[in-house]
Amino acid sequence: MLEPVLVGDIGGTNARFALAEPNEQRPILRDIARLPTADFASLQQAASHYLSGVGVRPEQAALAVASPVRGDDIRLTNRAWSFNRLELARTLDFSDLQVLNDFGATARATPALEPGEFEWLNGPDRQRLQTPISVIGPGTGLGMALLVDCPAHQWRVIETEGGHVSYAPLGSEEEQIHQWLAARHGRVSVERALSGSGLSKIHAALAGVPPAKTELSDQQLRDPADVVQAALDGEERTARAALARFCAILGSVAGDAALIHGAATLAIAGGIVPRFIPFLKSSAFRERFLDKGRFAAHLEQVQIIVVTHPEPGLLGAALSMLSPEHSEHSET
Repeated sequence: MLEPVLVGDIGGTNARFALAEPNEQRPILRDIARLPTADFASLQQAASHYLSGVGVRPEQAALAVASPVRGDDIRLTNRAWSFNRLELARTLDFSDLQVLNDFGATARATPALEPGEFEWLNGPDRQRLQTPISVIGPGTGLGMALLVDCPAHQWRVIETEGGHVSYAPLGSEEEQIHQWLAARHGRVSVERALSGSGLSKIHAALAGVPPAKTELSDQQLRDPADVVQAALDGEERTARAALARFCAILGSVAGDAALIHGAATLAIAGGIVPRFIPFLKSSAFRERFLDKGRFAAHLEQVQIIVVTHPEPGLLGAALSMLSPEHSEHSET
């Protein structure tokens, strides 16, 4: 197959698209574009807009979506978009349309990363990432996936919704944050804290902002990018405290994920953490990752990396579409 395929990474905030060309080592991504989802009424409209811009009509596509993928009817978790795979394929004239979970795609890209596309945080510095690999990523939500090496089928991705497990606070400050989140949302999942909006809410809780949405809507909370920048600039104590607490909670949840998955490698992806890797390294992240009682020594041996590749979801979607397994079993 020499023709390029359309690949997409569809999140709650942005819809990323690219054309993927087959290559011996790994697919080549070109014409990458990031479209704000708020500017489009549907995935179909966003994809059509992108294809009109590049002037290419691929026959095949792979779309990674921020949603569980079980069957042909898809509804995004953090965006009011829904579609049917078969209908979308017919509308956009695709002979083959693959839909996969966005963090499944990010996980699929992890073993294909090259030097300079990730940064080490912990564990043995080896030439090859060890498996199983847990992938966790704060972004619009909190993605989680597991990657295992199967010799007969190369890589197998197990897509999960681990971001929606219950949040277990540690210490008085996290109890305060948990109470704030519970007053606002009821049940508190780890995604409520470990996401872009979660960082905004941690900041609000520590700043004494009332939790009721009637007082301040999610859109009126401080932008998470502003919280990160203020923390890195050292200009605001509350911002630094919020980012430090975010890193600590991330360490606890990452350690839990590594134990649950039996991971040899923990990969942190998503659009937030790569912005403050030095801060993460100096935070309580590693301490909390290892704070698992009798299994602290075990976790010392787990490799931890931060994925710095700019578009791992697109790369993973391309790898999935262009894999020999897909070619053998593809059907619209």
